[in-house]
Amino acid sequence: MNFMEEIWNKAKEEPKRIVLAEGEEERTIQAAEIIMRNSLATVILVGNEARIREKANTLDVNLGNVEIIDPETSEKLDEYAQIFYELRKNKGMTLEKAEKIVRDPIYYATMMVKEGDGDGLVSGAIHTTGDLLRPGLQIVKTAPGVSIVSGFFVMMVPDCEYGENGLLIFADCAVNPNPTAEELANIAISTAETAKTLCNMEPKVAMLSFSTYGSAKHELVDKVRIATEIAHKLRPDLDIDGELQLDAAIEEHVARLKAPGSKVAGKANVLVFPDLQTGNIGYKLVQRFAKADAIGPICQGFAKPINDLSRGCSIEDIVNVVAVTAVQAQNRI
Repeated sequence: MNFMEEIWNKAKEEPKRIVLAEGEEERTIQAAEIIMRNSLATVILVGNEARIREKANTLDVNLGNVEIIDPETSEKLDEYAQIFYELRKNKGMTLEKAEKIVRDPIYYATMMVKEGDGDGLVSGAIHTTGDLLRPGLQIVKTAPGVSIVSGFFVMMVPDCEYGENGLLIFADCAVNPNPTAEELANIAISTAETAKTLCNMEPKVAMLSFSTYGSAKHELVDKVRIATEIAHKLRPDLDIDGELQLDAAIEEHVARLKAPGSKVAGKANVLVFPDLQTGNIGYKLVQRFAKADAIGPICQGFAKPINDLSRGCSIEDIVNVVAVTAVQAQNRI
């Protein structure tokens, strides 16, 4: 059984209410039917009901019991506007402005999750990552004890002995362009927890660099080394090691030469990249050259599950990210 089969089975055990903020988008409408048919989640589409149903008819999609909520006519609009005003009034928010903002489907959907009217949110098929993260950080905010939201990919590499038989987690590949050492440490800790809860892994976290154990001297190496030290102080129970070059992280014979005695080197299943450039390039290299499945980007660190999609996503991508979001909601990752 592969990772997504396991996620689908977990999602079906306790279906959650997942809000799709881009309810009028065609791929989203088609995905909603598949999600409901497979009992992966209870879908709530946000948007104009007439337009959604017209598109569904054109696409020959049966929305069945899918709930559709139009912010413009919702009975909760005033309540959400008041809550959003209270959250943001110290930032100069007015009630009039709040009423206008929460009519936006992404803001409305985020308010639904904040108030427990939905268990998780998925968006991004036609919006940028920033469009999703902004209301998420303003409204839902980070989970207790978590200082930073980050993004990861679950990489499933065929015919591969690395990680957990080709299953690895890459982070942060989506959110933070240039994290500080402290932020990098917190990303490593969050990703280790994700590996346990979402992937049922015993995390072996490699803090990646172009240096292994001081083989090169540079401020970029220093950042990774310091991040590793911070992570050890915050969570001494986790197996986190660095700085490590990629080959030392995943190849046992290289690890014996470059990092003897390491609990992680040669056995890493979680790879933490030093910045967004390397993370984004790294996952796409593996995806293209190794023909790996890349599930994500998936967000971690929010108080409630909020997940992004690529604007080039397929219907299958939407279905899978909704399933992951449902499992996150079960576990409150």
